[in-house]
Amino acid sequence: MAGEHILIVDDEPAIQSTLKGVLEDEGYRVSAVGSGAEALARVAEDGPELVFLDIWMSGMDGLETLAKIKRLRADAAVVMISGHGTIETAVKATKLGAYDFIEKPLSLEKTLLTAARALEHARLARENAQLRERLDLEWDIVGQSPVMQALRQQIATAAPTTGRVLIHGENGSGKQLVARAIHQLSTRVEQPFVEVNCAAIPEELIESELFGHEKGAFTGAVARRKGKFETANSGTLFLDEIGDMSLKTQAKVLRALEEQAFERVGGKDTIKVDVRVIAASNHDLHELIARGRFREDLFYRLNVIPIEVPPLRERKEDVPLLINHFIARFAAENGKRPKTVSVEALAYFLSYDWPGNIRELRNMVERLVIMTPGDIIGPDDLPAPLRPKDLASGGDAKERTLREAREAFERAYILSELRANEWNMTRTAERLGIERSHLYRKLKTYSITPPK
Repeated sequence: MAGEHILIVDDEPAIQSTLKGVLEDEGYRVSAVGSGAEALARVAEDGPELVFLDIWMSGMDGLETLAKIKRLRADAAVVMISGHGTIETAVKATKLGAYDFIEKPLSLEKTLLTAARALEHARLARENAQLRERLDLEWDIVGQSPVMQALRQQIATAAPTTGRVLIHGENGSGKQLVARAIHQLSTRVEQPFVEVNCAAIPEELIESELFGHEKGAFTGAVARRKGKFETANSGTLFLDEIGDMSLKTQAKVLRALEEQAFERVGGKDTIKVDVRVIAASNHDLHELIARGRFREDLFYRLNVIPIEVPPLRERKEDVPLLINHFIARFAAENGKRPKTVSVEALAYFLSYDWPGNIRELRNMVERLVIMTPGDIIGPDDLPAPLRPKDLASGGDAKERTLREAREAFERAYILSELRANEWNMTRTAERLGIERSHLYRKLKTYSITPPK
């Protein structure tokens, strides 16, 4: 892309001027220096996207300069200029992070082609890094409550094994995050993670979705199509909301799990796969089994390692961490300055039971980040059902009172301070500005039990 900054590092003025002229004619912004030391100063001051770097220079040579440039700006593409390169030098430079080599005498056509490719490579590397950061932010499991620490421990124990995992939890509680975390910590991390929402696919299409189909297998099957089991080969297949799957499809899934093999819809060839299956449901599968709606043999096949994801109301002390996490994410996505939630507004967040769990909290924070005009989210910015209506103006008497909101906030605040001070009562009381005896009374009031 024209306008990108290219730095030429060569102790021959003729090479500097020739390269500078050709690259500037293409619309690039070009700087030129004659030594490694000058190059490092320029990189530190005005980081270029691409550096053309001579290997043989007096003083600091090209390899030493390359290593130091990469420490200053890891994402800069570096192309080495070599007068009489050797294989050994080329290997060293590649290990240090050089993108490519061009040899003297320089072919200007090859130089321009190499510049364009190196800049494209650097741009893609930057975009990938930004995407990974966004994905990390999106799929991070946030929370320090005891139930979340226990959940992380279960994930870490289950992930490296080949055992099938059955995740249970309410809608919006984060079952998909748990499945992804298991895949990320498994030996299959470099292989595909494929997700199927069994509740979102019509019954007549679910078999084709899972196992694929041959051309002409049914009306509309105009070409052969791979199913999710095949796409996930060597990796992980996540069957979300498996309790919504029909008994007929359950039988086929059971066979695929037992034999690691299946046929496409309308096909005769048996396809062998190596897939680790993680399943999830918000239903009580034992109840579905009793009602004849879920196969008991499939349940036992899936339920090798059971994991329970707690609802948000059982880990209220994580709410402030989750709010900060989502504010950072949505402020970045919408190009807005991060906002803060006032203490009074936070009390309402902590008193609400979040029937939609993390998904509901995330949607609420996204709405507030976009719609709140100021930098501070206060009680007046909170929409229903988060902020109870004024009871005097005819609001529902069942809605939480401000006293309950304050109590919920106080409990979560005391818990966070206890954890920050490693459950040292003296330090925590000092931080809270109360007597130790008062703190002990609070623990009893809120049924807070120190860890053994």
